[in-house]
Amino acid sequence: MALLAGSASAQQAPRTSTVAPQDKTQSSPRLNPVAERADRLSNHMVRDLHLNNYQATKLRAINADKVAKMAAIERKNAGNQKLIDEECNGVCKERDKELMAVLSNDQYSSYFGSRATYYRYDKDYASQSASILLTNSVQNPSPARANDATISPTPERPTNRPAGNLGRNAR
Repeated sequence: MALLAGSASAQQAPRTSTVAPQDKTQSSPRLNPVAERADRLSNHMVRDLHLNNYQATKLRAINADKVAKMAAIERKNAGNQKLIDEECNGVCKERDKELMAVLSNDQYSSYFGSRATYYRYDKDYASQSASILLTNSVQNPSPARANDATISPTPERPTNRPAGNLGRNAR
């Protein structure tokens, strides 16, 4: 009897959950828009330049660094577009030097010819994402605590409690 029960349960397909677990190791784009911006640019460049995994990993690290620098420049010089463009061009030249060591000659020539396109692609996303992120944060406020609990008014506690010991030790 026990053997039949064991074999019957072994034949049943495992139940799968329809709810995907949230990956808590990855930051959400709303919490880290600079990383999302760098990933978006990197994905676009990897696809256009046909990079292998090694090159893609190096490119992602380079873009993460350079996009963070550009975002800091944009915050520091907000309102002065000429100064932002000048300083961001310096950061782009740093990226060019670093990519020269990572990309093949054909890939680098393709990248060099498309630099303005990549720069415009990144700038367009940065300007759009700022307004999108603001709208999303207002419409969908993030949880106030890490365990996805939100802070809200607590329900009123009754002022009169029952007399006597009704706890675990009551016998």
